[in-house]
Amino acid sequence: MDDSQIINLYFARDENAIIETKNKYQNMCYRIAQNILYNREDSEECVNDTWLFTWNNIPPRRPSVFSSFVSKITRNTAIDRYRKRNAQKRVDSHMEDIAGEVEKIGNAISSDIEDYLKKKELVKLFDFFLGKLSERDRDIFIRRYWYMDPIKKIADRHACGESKIKSILARSRKKLYGLLKEAGYEGE
Repeated sequence: MDDSQIINLYFARDENAIIETKNKYQNMCYRIAQNILYNREDSEECVNDTWLFTWNNIPPRRPSVFSSFVSKITRNTAIDRYRKRNAQKRVDSHMEDIAGEVEKIGNAISSDIEDYLKKKELVKLFDFFLGKLSERDRDIFIRRYWYMDPIKKIADRHACGESKIKSILARSRKKLYGLLKEAGYEGE
């Protein structure tokens, strides 16, 4: 079943929408949660929360890219669960590295994201940024900051060393910060 048909099931308040979403996107959502939480039970709960959140938000929302919609829900749910679980302790994991990097990116844009036009402008800016990256660098950037893959996993995927991946990510972030600064968003 294609995404538009699934979304129509949500609008019809047909519970088969959840079943179809689960059939199509459970593996992707589980992988995202697992990359953040490294815990099967927590990851499964995040995925189940994703189905509930999706049910509660469609309608009124009609996502244009359904896979991105559900993956973003899973990602945010897993990050929230990670923060709650580790609120009082310092954890040595790849999430600590990502958290700082994502926070810097978020700080560069957070003050201007409030209204709809700025969001649209920001989406165009990120599309432009990702479009300027090579296919390899774009995959590395998305794997790290969207799917939250560990550096080692990305290095294995691209058959190179971890230091090369870190270097590519640092250069990509520098390019992104430059674009954000040119567009009037706060810098690094």
